[in-house]
Order: sequence, then C-alpha cells, then structure tokens
Amino acid sequence: MAVSRMDPIVPATPLAGATALVTGAGQGIGRGIALALAAAGASVAVVGRTAETIGATAVEIEARGGRAVPYVCDVTDPAAVDATVAEVVAQFGGLTILVNNAQTPAPGTLLELAEAVYRDGMESGPTATWRMMRACHPHLCGGGSIVNLGSAAGIRWNPSGTGGYAAAKEAIRVLTRTAACEWAADGIRVNSILPLADSVAMQEWAEREPEEAAAYASSIPLGRLGDPETDIGAAVVFLCSEAARYITGHSLPVDGGQALVR
Repeated sequence: MAVSRMDPIVPATPLAGATALVTGAGQGIGRGIALALAAAGASVAVVGRTAETIGATAVEIEARGGRAVPYVCDVTDPAAVDATVAEVVAQFGGLTILVNNAQTPAPGTLLELAEAVYRDGMESGPTATWRMMRACHPHLCGGGSIVNLGSAAGIRWNPSGTGGYAAAKEAIRVLTRTAACEWAADGIRVNSILPLADSVAMQEWAEREPEEAAAYASSIPLGRLGDPETDIGAAVVFLCSEAARYITGHSLPVDGGQALVR
C-alpha cells in the first residue's frame, strides 16, 4: 500500500499584505521584478526617473489586478529619496520590501571611461543603494527584506570594458553583506542577485560589442537569457518570502548557470 504524505503548501501569493519599493522599475529587469512582486501579492511602489515608463508599469500591474503607485524619483538626489520613502510609507501604511535596481551604465575601458561617467555609475549604483537602504531602514525593522542588484560583470575573469560598471556592482555587494550583518538584529534580511536577462543594459552592450555579447550569450548553460519577470522577478519573490527566512548576506546568480561565484 502506498504511503501518503502531506506536501507543504506553497501559497499562491506568498507576499500578500507586503509593500515593496522597487527603483528603476520603469523598464527591463526593474519592471519585471515589480510585476513579479505584484503577482505574488505585494503592493508596489514603482520608482524611477521617467514618469511615462513607471506609469506604464503601474498601469500594467493594476490591469492584472494588483496595486501599484508610480513615484518619480532621482535616486542620486538625497532629498528626493527621503521624500519618496516618506510618501510611500504614508500612502501604503508601511514598507516591507526594498529592491535597489536603479543603475546608470558606465561602459568603456579604464582609459576611455570619462570621470563624469564613472561618477554617475557610482552615484546611481552603490551610493544610491546605501542612501535608499538607510532611508528605508526604520520602516523595514522587524521583518523587512532588501534585495540589491549586483552583476556577474564583477566576478568575470576578465571585466575588460566593463570595469566602471563592475566596480559599482561589486560595491553594492559589499554594502549588501555589511547591512546583512549589521541589521540582522533589527530583523532585516539583505541579499543580492546577479541577474542575466534580456534587459536594456544587455541590449545596449550587444549594440556596442556585438561579437563579445554573442560569445557571452553562447556561454549560458541553459541556452537563453533570463526573462525579467518570470526568471529574475521570481528569484526576488523567493528571497523576500518566508521560504527564504534563513537566507541573508547571500549573492544569488540568476543567470542560467553562466557564472560561478567563488
């Protein structure tokens, strides 16, 4: 006689009742993450610099039956960050999840890279991530979760041509591990993902360096670029859910097996 067993029940909406703030949510990976979080039951603050794109993401979430509000915010502006976080908390009644996705690219070799471009990459990446985490910290205490976006560019054996971008992303991973240690006692989990998806950044890279980008894509064991919503967004949903309650300070490659973190 077969022995029956009770499988654990995974809720269809594991983030029901949560409120998520996603930066850079108007396009690409940020949009995909916002859609995935909403599908998992979270209300989403769709944050970005361009009203048209974040508005479109919010409309799409609402059309699917979710709740979303767009907020125009330049994450390189400290006053704008503080004001946006305060507005989100006031409108939604709290904050449960923060996803730091916004990042300005910084392409070029070290000799080609203009200092202004390098600074923009650092300001929009690690500095903005640090700034947003600090602004959200008091609202996330007691069970909140942060997911920051790193990049496999920072762990490639040869980051030539992407050094400025990779440096920004590696700084974000250091901030992630530090916050995970310092804020564990506050009940906040902090993780990062290293995504590989059909994003705006990937498309721009393919236009600049078509041969290199094609070779990179061919090295993906699963044979395809990830989908921003169903692949990358799903990983973020997992890290923000109770299923990942014992995971913090981790960098999770979501890349079809392309990179190996050592």
